[in-house]
Amino acid sequence: MQNTWRIQMRSQTLARDGFARRVSVLVGAALSFLGVELGLGSSRAADWPRFLGPFRNGTTAEVIPKKLPADGPPQLWRARVGAGYSGPVVSQGKAILFHRSDNQEIIEAFDAVTGKSLWKAAYPATYVDDFGFDNGPRGTPVVDGSRVYAMGADGDVIGVNLSDGSVAWRVNARKQWGAGKGFFGMACSPLVDGTNVLLNIGGSDGAGIIALDRDTGRLAWKATDHEASYSAPVMAELAGGIRRVLFFTRTGLVGLDPITGRVHFEQPWRASMSASVNATAPLVIQDQVFLTSSYDVGGILLRMSPDKVQKLWSNDESLSSQFSSVVHSQGYLYGFHGRVDGAKPDLRCVALNTGKVAWSKDGYGPGCVLLVGGDLLVVLESGEVVVSSAGPKAFQERMRVQGFGKETRAMSAFAGGKLYGRDKQYLICLDFLGQ
Repeated sequence: MQNTWRIQMRSQTLARDGFARRVSVLVGAALSFLGVELGLGSSRAADWPRFLGPFRNGTTAEVIPKKLPADGPPQLWRARVGAGYSGPVVSQGKAILFHRSDNQEIIEAFDAVTGKSLWKAAYPATYVDDFGFDNGPRGTPVVDGSRVYAMGADGDVIGVNLSDGSVAWRVNARKQWGAGKGFFGMACSPLVDGTNVLLNIGGSDGAGIIALDRDTGRLAWKATDHEASYSAPVMAELAGGIRRVLFFTRTGLVGLDPITGRVHFEQPWRASMSASVNATAPLVIQDQVFLTSSYDVGGILLRMSPDKVQKLWSNDESLSSQFSSVVHSQGYLYGFHGRVDGAKPDLRCVALNTGKVAWSKDGYGPGCVLLVGGDLLVVLESGEVVVSSAGPKAFQERMRVQGFGKETRAMSAFAGGKLYGRDKQYLICLDFLGQ
């Protein structure tokens, strides 16, 4: 859900303590709202197999019916789940959730239509949050072909078989590559490309970004000394079919060759204060990429070529999102502006090419924004679900209902006409076609 903290501190200890107190409402928002991407592997039209959807840009070509019931879409099913900020993904008839129960992190598959639990893949969980927040996993899993990949809060990276949940391999990034715990644990949602699983782990000895063999979990390559962020990597395809994987690390944007790990360009973009994070996913629009952070940093639009980036505009007034990633439609950006630990963030429409604010709904968030067909589908932390047509003229709600419980901070998924989301207690499926 968003990405930032403005904290004045007199000592390093006070910095961490103050940071923690003020972000208790933020953690889930970003750690799960923690992700145009091409070359991500096969995905069906009615699937949402990875963080931020089929193209990891928060959009789907599916549509929301024009006429919606006054009391909103019916609840098709709900299932009690454990702790965590990881969002659901949907693929091949299964809804997958990464959560924690007691001392186990669990990847669990549910029947996407009935909610019946189909299988569980579990391993011992050791993460304890330094600030007393949720101890569950943060990063959303990815389904690619016959395998599910995920990274837990304490750095366990795991590949399990989609058919039955059997574990193919598991490695620990903290032990193997010296990755740090970070403020709120490890939270990168994996990106699968070809034979590799790509992750920002913030490891030592040049293992800031790593690629693991998808079949074995062995290291394929490593690159950079960048600390980890709470952002998800995305893929960009540039002119001539040249591909770059984009990581928004704690330092800024890094563009790499996804096969070799060679760094082709970098763009610093982070707050000057230590008590801050980058958490939104880079948003790719053809040869442009939009980044947004908070903590007096703001948004920046870049034009990419295979080996460099050029700044088109940047400011801290247009769209400065602390955790929640941004979507794009017909030349306009939609997302939350402002910090979750201060006043409620504004929901905004911003012109892509200029950064000019077309409209702003003050104090509307926090939440996450999806683009479903030509509609904005907003899931607020309050659990309310809002539908509005996307457009620069005005924001007009077509529907606003209570779809989930309080503290709905994880990124939701929309697949097959159904909205899947989790609150503190339940994974819930709302059926937009079941009227």
